[in-house]
Amino acid sequence: MPTPADAALLQDRYGAADAATVLRAALDHFKGEIAVVSSFGAESVVLLHLAATIDRAIPVLFVDTGRHFPETLAYRDELAERLGLGDVRVVGPSPDAVSRRDPDGTRATWDPDGCCALRKVSPFNAALEPFAAWITGRKRFQAETRAALPAFEFEDKRVKVNPLAAWGAADLAAYARKHSLPQHPLVARGYPSIGCQPCTRPASADNPRAGRWSGFDKTECGIHRPASLPLISET
Repeated sequence: MPTPADAALLQDRYGAADAATVLRAALDHFKGEIAVVSSFGAESVVLLHLAATIDRAIPVLFVDTGRHFPETLAYRDELAERLGLGDVRVVGPSPDAVSRRDPDGTRATWDPDGCCALRKVSPFNAALEPFAAWITGRKRFQAETRAALPAFEFEDKRVKVNPLAAWGAADLAAYARKHSLPQHPLVARGYPSIGCQPCTRPASADNPRAGRWSGFDKTECGIHRPASLPLISET
């Protein structure tokens, strides 16, 4: 497994490089031991397109929580076919875990952290086990918790790669236009950030994550978190 020194070395060499260079460096360094993680959400297509131009066979992990918008699942299938992604791995909670810990499907309304731990974090951690590194689509502009995001970081025994960290909304839009990439259908309906259906509301493009977990003091599902925050409990 990698060490913090691996992330520091990569950050020193490629931290200021363009997104494609960061991706290639990560794929070369962790050949066969790296995956893209995608929600197939509002901004996902840019990272997926960049990855596909380099290696269409790279594993892409998608956590199906059982609570996604139907539009997200259709968009996932559309992008996988259009971009030629040959290894999209759909993971999710076991029916037994859901029946034990969220039998009536309401946990998101009174314990969103617990719901995320059950439906996203636990199955994601299991799926990530074979990999030494993973690629995310996070950007600094998305939230205060991401404002200092580096291109390479070390967390929980793995290197996280954030090739789009320095990109803004205008950069994403310009790239999508240049390559004629399809937009998630919910974006046009006022959803600039898209997660599970019960916990996602329309929001302003100036504060895209304001529509996530509305009414709760929560900005991350637990897969991504500031280094100062602990893991979300899975109980």
